[in-house]
Amino acid sequence: MLAELLPKSHIQEIKSVASWEKAIELASEPLLKFGFIEETYVKNMIKSVEQNGPYIVLMDYFALPHAEAGNGVNRLGMALLKLTEPVDLKGNPVTVLLVLAAEDADSHIGALREISQVLADEDNYQQFINGSIDDIHQLLTG
Repeated sequence: MLAELLPKSHIQEIKSVASWEKAIELASEPLLKFGFIEETYVKNMIKSVEQNGPYIVLMDYFALPHAEAGNGVNRLGMALLKLTEPVDLKGNPVTVLLVLAAEDADSHIGALREISQVLADEDNYQQFINGSIDDIHQLLTG
């Protein structure tokens, strides 16, 4: 499932960003470009973190930006941004942002399960955080 949801065209790597908000905006660009999401979804992800804190930081250096399913989402998709230098996300250093755009409450569950299984292995996690975007893509898509 991840192979379909996260094509290489949805993966970016840059050195640094000025803010976590900018990181979410940049990470979302492939989904906007290919019509998976609308600009409202990006705004909702940022607003959600502003209101609820850094709940999207699931592990050290790893964040899963998302917002309410269906609101501004045209179809299920993912995009990944890898930063060389960590960005501060409300007190948490983050180098990998994996944007999840879900069109309903259930369609993304399989993808989350796959990501969880990959990241549960410490070697995979280290490669995910420290590897190249090619390494990450290979890890996620097998």
